[in-house]
Amino acid sequence: MAEQSANPWRTTLNRRLSVAAGLFLVWSVAIEARLIYFQVVEHADLVAAAVNQQQRSIDVSAKRGEILDRRGRILARSVDADTVYAVPAEIKNPSRAVAELCRALADCSERDRQVLAERLGSLKQFVHVRRQVSPDQARRVAALELEGIGFIKESRRYYPNKDLAAHLLGYVGTDNLGLSGIESTYDRLIRGEQGTVLVQTDAHHRAFSRVERPPTSGASLELTVDQNLQHIAERELRAGVRWAHAAGGSAVVMDSFTGEILALANYPTFNPNAYNEFKPDARRNRAIQDLYEPGSTFKIVTASAALEEKVTTPEEPVDVRGGQIRFGSRVIHDTHDYGVLSWKDVIVKSSNVGAIRIGLELGAERMGAYVARFGFGRPLSPDFRGESPGIVRGVAKMKDSALASVAMGYEIGVTPLQMAAAVSSVANGGELVEPRLVRAVRRGGERATVPRKVLGRTISASTARQLTDIMEAVVTDGTGTAAQIDGYSVAGKTGTASKIVNGAYSKSDYNVSFVGFVPSRKPMFTIVVVVDSPHAPGLSRYGGTVAAPIFQRIAEAVLRHQGVPPSVNPAPPVLVARHDRLFEQPTAGPVTAPEIVTVAGTTGGSDAGFPDLTGMNARDVARVLARLGMSPRLHGGGRVVRQRPAPGSPIETSGVATLWLER
Repeated sequence: MAEQSANPWRTTLNRRLSVAAGLFLVWSVAIEARLIYFQVVEHADLVAAAVNQQQRSIDVSAKRGEILDRRGRILARSVDADTVYAVPAEIKNPSRAVAELCRALADCSERDRQVLAERLGSLKQFVHVRRQVSPDQARRVAALELEGIGFIKESRRYYPNKDLAAHLLGYVGTDNLGLSGIESTYDRLIRGEQGTVLVQTDAHHRAFSRVERPPTSGASLELTVDQNLQHIAERELRAGVRWAHAAGGSAVVMDSFTGEILALANYPTFNPNAYNEFKPDARRNRAIQDLYEPGSTFKIVTASAALEEKVTTPEEPVDVRGGQIRFGSRVIHDTHDYGVLSWKDVIVKSSNVGAIRIGLELGAERMGAYVARFGFGRPLSPDFRGESPGIVRGVAKMKDSALASVAMGYEIGVTPLQMAAAVSSVANGGELVEPRLVRAVRRGGERATVPRKVLGRTISASTARQLTDIMEAVVTDGTGTAAQIDGYSVAGKTGTASKIVNGAYSKSDYNVSFVGFVPSRKPMFTIVVVVDSPHAPGLSRYGGTVAAPIFQRIAEAVLRHQGVPPSVNPAPPVLVARHDRLFEQPTAGPVTAPEIVTVAGTTGGSDAGFPDLTGMNARDVARVLARLGMSPRLHGGGRVVRQRPAPGSPIETSGVATLWLER
């Protein structure tokens, strides 16, 4: 009986063990299958999810290289700025965090609040709260001690001179990318390579490891621009545009032989430190982007072609009687009936009829060839991204009426930069030189200079000399008398052209311009001034009355600043300057110059040496130093209060005198 009763129990136990073993086997197989699924099928996704939860990779912007002027003065540099970031998973109360952060930042709009709320409520491991905040904002945010809010250092672009050379420099966005100007053109070179910060966290999002790959700084650029000359060009252009009640203007100062851009100014302008606060019109680089019909300044090209091709000579008569010329129903007028003029006087008096008659003799093919020789119809400089090539009519489409327009500077679109390069080719004897803004690249302690590049020959040296004579007469006897500079010979040409408004030439809006070079016989600077739509009441809206005075003021200040000696009736060479007769500043009237002892005068004796310049203004200082063969380096404004070399020091010709001025 006992044996019989044990068998059912064993049977039941075995059955239960079998069921349990079966369930365990099924559970084991399921676990193994799940593990295989996780380890094989889902392996890559799970690893990625784990890395995403446990590691945060933050890109760190590189420090951009500096941008310097030709004398090594800083025009743009990068400074460290705090960027506020958040880890949304660590923020327990996003709405409260948004309120406190906006209160600390102090400038949140309703839109800013909405964006910040969306970011802090997201499932991302890292979001930006605000990029590149001010030191005060950073201190206020840090004082909140909010969990999940932190700081990283980023590089922010800073322009110490504010709007000086703004259109040349351009500006940089919050992502450390150059968006305009030289910052954009050479962005890859200046930007460097960004670094990375890798932060590893535990399950509670607490950081336990931080690995950094530091960024690599970018190269520095040395520009051809002189900070002082840039200031002069901007100052005089701004004053001239405002005086003329004009819509805007541009000025270019270029080295006539090397193509180096010493200054390039536009008005209106902007501050690249806060570029987004200015309208696109103010940020536009008019000197390389805006096209205008040059009017009579383009007669330089017509004259060059005519002289080079022996179509005429400076003294050959041109019949412009009647003061007009007709092409079907179209009639082109001169301002006066000049009768018969020499070809030289056609340019001096800016006769449209005379220029057209010679242009017709040249023909479309030769005229088109010289337009191309002078660089029109193509970008000229690799340093300006977005430079306009201009608009040039094809030779096949240049019938007589169109040829007449081109000969006097219409039906062709040019930029101020193109005109500066074209006029420089006359100044330097016939070479079209590539305009340059970058003088050298500095990287790793090495300096690589950018060489001068000749794009081609425009005219022969003899034709350039003939044209220089004509352009000098424009300034002394023609339409450009307002460009005259005491003590210096000037070669130039005026231009006035109606603007096209609503598909027709306007009778009230004009582009007026003046182009030229100084000193005309030993050129150093080519200067172009273009003014858009002058509207001052009672003002004659011509290149000779609006643009030429601006040219004159820029050129005079540049010559004085650079210490260029006078070219007309220059003073005898200087041996020494006596300081026994020091500068005396009377209570009224101008400051008198010291006695300069020349070859024809008496010698200085034992007390000869560098003069005492204390009390002189910048203009008088420049004149004295020019006679000494020296250049001034000025700091401040007003009258001289300190100088180096000291009075009585030996005079070093071709040296530099440093002067400190105060008002």
